[in-house]
Amino acid sequence: MPGSGDQTRRRYYVGVDVGTGSVRAALVDQDGILLAFADQPIQRWEPQFNHHEQSSEDIWAACCMVTKKVVQGIDLSQIRGLGFDATCSLVVLDKQFHPLPVNQEGDSRRNIIMWMDHRAVSQVNRINDTKHGVLQYVGGVMSVEMQAPKLLWLKENLRESCWDKAGHFFDLPDFLTWKATGVVARSLCSLVCKWTYSAENGWDDSFWKMIGLEDLVADNYRKIGNQVLTPGTSLGNGLTAEAAKDLGLPAGLAVATSLIDAHAGGLGVIGADVRGHGLAGEGQPMTSRLAVICGTSSCHMGISKDPIFVPGVWGPYFSAMVPGFWLSEGGQSVTGKLIDHIVQGHAAFPELQAKAAARCQNVYAYLNSHLDLIEKAQPVGFLTVDLHVWPDFHGNRSPLADLTLKGMVSGLQLSQDLDDLAVLYLATVQAIAFGTRLIVEAMETAGHSIRTLFLCGGLSKNPLFVQMHADITGLPVVLSQEVESVLVGAAILGASASGDFASVQEAMASMSKVGKIVFPRLEDKRYYDKKYQVFLKLVEHQKEYAAIMKAD
Repeated sequence: MPGSGDQTRRRYYVGVDVGTGSVRAALVDQDGILLAFADQPIQRWEPQFNHHEQSSEDIWAACCMVTKKVVQGIDLSQIRGLGFDATCSLVVLDKQFHPLPVNQEGDSRRNIIMWMDHRAVSQVNRINDTKHGVLQYVGGVMSVEMQAPKLLWLKENLRESCWDKAGHFFDLPDFLTWKATGVVARSLCSLVCKWTYSAENGWDDSFWKMIGLEDLVADNYRKIGNQVLTPGTSLGNGLTAEAAKDLGLPAGLAVATSLIDAHAGGLGVIGADVRGHGLAGEGQPMTSRLAVICGTSSCHMGISKDPIFVPGVWGPYFSAMVPGFWLSEGGQSVTGKLIDHIVQGHAAFPELQAKAAARCQNVYAYLNSHLDLIEKAQPVGFLTVDLHVWPDFHGNRSPLADLTLKGMVSGLQLSQDLDDLAVLYLATVQAIAFGTRLIVEAMETAGHSIRTLFLCGGLSKNPLFVQMHADITGLPVVLSQEVESVLVGAAILGASASGDFASVQEAMASMSKVGKIVFPRLEDKRYYDKKYQVFLKLVEHQKEYAAIMKAD
């Protein structure tokens, strides 16, 4: 049984996480303790507005670098499994598995359309106009960030240089497992969440034919996946000799079927045992928890025993994250990126950088401390009584599912000093938390019962961000013992594939640990209820403005 026996023979698992801007790896033991960590930046291109591209070769090279670093000095015979997660970006390869260009310049090195790419707006609008039945599993409206509109864009815009030559379209997590094992099987997580695959019924021929991608059907879905496995399943014969050499790991090592990065974060936190931590109703089932994975964007993961359809929320997806449970996935298109945009674009940002550097702090730690210095008689959160932000600068993913929405700020003044920047930063953090509250309310209205938030990802390291989510939703926030929950989730996949645990759920129970619980300050509830009313008015007014401008 993992966790017992001679400590020198402990079992280790490697988790590899490919995010938007970097690849990260961790060595994790059977108790979920992160023993080594490494990261490596990856290249991104933005050849024109809303076009975001990456290189699969660059990403794989970064995977090899970080994996070699985290296993330095380790007896490789103690490493039992390898798990990958990645952003749901689209990788395009030819029939010989060579990169194909996804750009007008013909640069085949840039063969990935990133998850955040919005080039396919026309295509997704046409797909949504079909009202096809598969759309009920994506909240009724497909996102431009999913794969079907991107595939249609490639066919319509890069027919000769890309589409006609393509042999394989991979979700990035599945590309990584193919590189590691030579197995082209796809993860149920990726195909169900981003490609319209059904865990129960497979592909729907009529959908692909209706949107103009009938050639995928004629090819028996070979290019997009006709062998589908559940996350955590061991792939083929494990690591190939070539991949083992590249990664610095033993050949034949068990490699798990992958997850999308946010889903790995959910897997890493949602199964933690909360008993003994002061939560009401300590036997809380996993179905009462919402995992919020907060990074460049935020994903809100809730599971249920039966399918629950939530307007504007993706899913329900069967076994897409936790095997045997239906997943509902809400989200905000930009969160970390929005905070960076607001702070870095402010006139006082150079001053902030200088003062933070002088204190050897990052800019957000400095801003949090600066907010406490601003003279006030009330709690910090009350500084925004006259300043309100609508955070959908990149459109709304959930629950409004409206990519045309824009950001809004009400209450700006002429001042541009550091106090002004700090309060605008605070209002932006609050707006993101109000967005989470809106998603929670939509999920509860549809039938979910959410009692606790489980936060992970980069923004969960920011105590102001965490406290605002507790105060504004009125729910306790659980933080993991290991901050890098996404990497723990990837390692849980590897642990499951190794056979050391009987199931993904058993690995989760052993490797997910509670670190800290942040409770809402209920004395501030009335203030945030009023701000929430303003928050909802902002989008109501924005829609009214758009209607006025469209009128004859």
